[in-house]
Amino acid sequence: MALASTAASALQDAGFVGTWDTDVLAGRSVLDAGAAALLSGDSSFAGKPLPLDVALGRIHPEDRGWVFDRIRTVRRTGGMVSLEFRVLSETGHVRWILNRGRLAPDPVGALRGRGAYIDVTDLHAGSSPVTNGVEPAQATHLEAAADQCIRVHSALERHGDENLRLISRLLLLGIGRAIAERTSKKLV
Repeated sequence: MALASTAASALQDAGFVGTWDTDVLAGRSVLDAGAAALLSGDSSFAGKPLPLDVALGRIHPEDRGWVFDRIRTVRRTGGMVSLEFRVLSETGHVRWILNRGRLAPDPVGALRGRGAYIDVTDLHAGSSPVTNGVEPAQATHLEAAADQCIRVHSALERHGDENLRLISRLLLLGIGRAIAERTSKKLV
């Protein structure tokens, strides 16, 4: 089938590494073969429920703390996952990975999530851990604010007060612009 081969080729060209599926209640994540090989360092872990420290065993030591903190937070609250961090290959080479996904309640209310890893190393050629003058911790604060604002906005949508909904939309817009500005500087 031409479409399937085109999609696979497009994913490969886009830097697609692999996928994850998380059962928050069990505290385990299942990685596909690509994600298991890169992030845990062992492709035989593919398809097996893994604790966070094993599933993400190759995260760069300088990124490990803030990445695990962010993951633990979203495992408590649900919502979008959007993290960019470094991993160390078997040979010690640094690769930059974008992790995108979402955690949400399943039909019985248990929090589950799915997402994907994309290799974005080419966007960081010659960069240091400080990206565009923004320390990883500062970038994390902005993303944490976005996560909190999304939760507030969702609650206000249910509440129905139009003035509060407008204020939360404006805040989301401002945070989104700040993230986009940071991202566009990274691409220059």
